[in-house]
Amino acid sequence: MSAPQLRYCPICGHDLTTREDGGRRRPACPACGYVHYTNPVPGVGMLIELDGGIVLIQRGHAPHLGEWTLPSGFVEADESAEEAAIREAEEETGLVTEIIELMGINSFPEGPPVSGIMIFYRMRPTGGKLCAGDDAAAVRVFQPDEIPLLPFRTHREIMSEWLLRFAIATTSEPESSGSQPSFIIRPVEPTDEQEVLALMATIPANRGLTDEQWHDVSVRFREMPTIEIYVAQTRQTPPMVIGFISMSVVRGLTEGRALINDVAVLPTYQRQGVGAALLGAVMRRANQLNLGLLMVNLERANDGVRAFYSASGFAEASIMRLRLR
Repeated sequence: MSAPQLRYCPICGHDLTTREDGGRRRPACPACGYVHYTNPVPGVGMLIELDGGIVLIQRGHAPHLGEWTLPSGFVEADESAEEAAIREAEEETGLVTEIIELMGINSFPEGPPVSGIMIFYRMRPTGGKLCAGDDAAAVRVFQPDEIPLLPFRTHREIMSEWLLRFAIATTSEPESSGSQPSFIIRPVEPTDEQEVLALMATIPANRGLTDEQWHDVSVRFREMPTIEIYVAQTRQTPPMVIGFISMSVVRGLTEGRALINDVAVLPTYQRQGVGAALLGAVMRRANQLNLGLLMVNLERANDGVRAFYSASGFAEASIMRLRLR
């Protein structure tokens, strides 16, 4: 879902047109010269530690009605981010809190519904009583081994970091000695759909997709046998999907080919070998299928991704194309 477009000048009320400014087409007023810049909205998220766990709220409205998330909200114009965190914590959980530390800063250019920046704080209660308030339908403390899948990508990333840094280990699996990566690569499962689609939304080329197009993506995820998807999942409890790669297989009369079109890794986990491990899984699968050629769609890649594929052995090649839509 995209933000509504501004139609009239907020200064003089004249109809807006567009013009080039700062390398982008922006809404602008031909009468008074006003230029409208669409900037990200600042928000705060709170990791409130209580009784060995984390306080989560159950959302009382869309999006993600009924799902559990971190308490969060937007910063008002007359308050600091720290003041907003303390205010939102009390409004949604009933707890009076204080900030322990700045936990992290993340961004969600993919929405919903508009681009924003999330500032996360680690906090502890100093008073109040745990009770749902504001737009929360319910509130409770979740222990580290029972935290559900959080619907917002930025919430999942910061929760993963909190679990790694502060949560008491709840698994009998031995600690990583350095020779074992902190994630595994496995074939996608139907229950991964929400996390994979959230990762797809972080790909710049996908940010303009309509609701109907996202519905089509969901259908292809479930029903296209020629598309193979692999995910990277953390070893921690609870596990989290931190990256994915999709491969479309096409077989001709003389040879088979595969195309990598979608690949994404959560920003927090980039430059940690996740992308290389996903690519390795696809290359091994292509060999198992006796495919003659593995291709990648560079139209959707930035300079860093192009350099990654080049370093992985992919060679630039020309191919005749006819774009149908």
